Amino acid sequence: MTADQILAEIREANLSYLMLAQSLIRTDREQALYRLGVSEETAMLIATLTPAQMMKIAGGNTLLCRFRMDDDIVWSLLTSHGKSSANDGVSRLHASILMAGRHQEAA
Repeated sequence: MTADQILAEIREANLSYLMLAQSLIRTDREQALYRLGVSEETAMLIATLTPAQMMKIAGGNTLLCRFRMDDDIVWSLLTSHGKSSANDGVSRLHASILMAGRHQEAA
């Protein structure tokens, strides 16, 4: 991939993320805050963006979204390689609880 292709992919990902975020926020604000991991103020800002503003913000060269799982234990729970599928649901639930706790700490 060339640098220009990577930048184009970043811009596309940014626009998709902003559109999804805005839709989630407008549909169910509480779920959106949890799922996106953003503050109430950020959610209000995203909800009021015009299409032109979203295009301008998305056009930057920095990815707007990021992985919220910066913890090895969460990645381990989410991937759970080599474990039975019966434990998969429990592992994902545990990871969700850990991430929800981090969302509460950030808020």
